[in-house]
Amino acid sequence: MKYFLELSYNGTPYHGWQRQPNAISVQEVLEESLSTILRSKIDVVGAGRTDAGVHARQIMAHFDCSDILDRDQLKYKLNAILPAEIAIQNIHRVQENAHARFNAVSRSYEYHVTLIKDPFSIHKSYYLKKPLDVDLMNEAAKLLLNYTNFKCFSKSKTDVKTYNCTITNATWENHGNQLVFKISANRFLRNMVRAIVGTLIEIGEHKLNNEDLIAIIKSEDRGRAGYSVPAHGLYLTAVEYPNDIYIIDGRKEW
Repeated sequence: MKYFLELSYNGTPYHGWQRQPNAISVQEVLEESLSTILRSKIDVVGAGRTDAGVHARQIMAHFDCSDILDRDQLKYKLNAILPAEIAIQNIHRVQENAHARFNAVSRSYEYHVTLIKDPFSIHKSYYLKKPLDVDLMNEAAKLLLNYTNFKCFSKSKTDVKTYNCTITNATWENHGNQLVFKISANRFLRNMVRAIVGTLIEIGEHKLNNEDLIAIIKSEDRGRAGYSVPAHGLYLTAVEYPNDIYIIDGRKEW
């Protein structure tokens, strides 16, 4: 049987989601915890590969298991042995052909910026000393919805077959001394959100304008786009799937 793990994590202590040969990752910790409880080798496949320091409020990962599973009990046991920075929110039974990465139809991220020095958000948001023109940043963000090729915001060494993404939302919210950038799309390229945020910040600082942004997108040149903002301000907030991927029945599965 196949299951989706719905989890959240603070990415500060981890070298990203994906298992690494010489660094601790969320995937490694999760696989070892599952394997210990289920007494067999369990591999998990995540909905995405967040970079080192990036957080996830909601991410899905699938695994296969033939054992009898009481999902509530498994959730309890996992949370009991997982580090404080990782929490299992739910365990869903899904169709046998379900895939946490390939079946996702939408992903959403937030990027947090603080405009005051705050020792309590040092690992949770990006501190900027300069004031930003949020109205200009929102005007520029709307332009992103008019394009699909975002090679200019992608990490240069990547093995993707296409740089096309469909962005459905891109907005800045102003919460006094806190700014939150929200963006949703069917898929994202490596480093894409952080590069977009860095470019929009330069627009907010009046270093770039909307015409520059359009020229950057059309150039498909990462070197022309803005800087990549630090990872610790980035949060994966939601991954969505078709409703028919889930099997809705009792809480205990055989």
